[in-house]
Amino acid sequence: MTYVDSILLNLTERFCRAFQLITGRTNVWLAVQLTNLSIIVFFVWAAMYAWRSGVVARMLVAAFCIGLLYLLTQTIFKVPIEASENAAYQRVAKGFRNPRRVRDAQLRISFLTLSLVLWYPVALVYIDLGTHLVLLSYCLVVLTTVLLYLVACDPLPPCAGKVRDWLRGSAPAAARDDGAATRS
Repeated sequence: MTYVDSILLNLTERFCRAFQLITGRTNVWLAVQLTNLSIIVFFVWAAMYAWRSGVVARMLVAAFCIGLLYLLTQTIFKVPIEASENAAYQRVAKGFRNPRRVRDAQLRISFLTLSLVLWYPVALVYIDLGTHLVLLSYCLVVLTTVLLYLVACDPLPPCAGKVRDWLRGSAPAAARDDGAATRS
């Protein structure tokens, strides 16, 4: 499984670098966006669970979610994306690889295994019983797996991105076309 992990990690890094060349956004930015998405999915999961529960369970889930939201504001939401990107840029500029490539290998492999093994039972439970909570739980596992691969990649040096250059290049042309149309 370490061989599969290595292949997926290299493919993910190749994708992240292509994404950065096209958009100018790094894997760190992409990881933060996926983290935000997984937080939203978790709160939707908690709301759906609370919706079908009794009053005491609803209060416990609400208290847990409020506590979790407070902890998120004190940890993840405090660090701006730019600070994380700058740290990654400095590490790469010094010639160091991402330490998460090796350090998080067992965790990545565990989540990858869960993602591969659970898809069929989750599909059966969702189709037979129509349980949306199982599907949301599986989505959290898959998002976490993708996130673990994204944070283990190294970004390229900062670049503007082809999309921004293309938009900047077409903006003056569009202004010229609008100016010619108004004169007619």
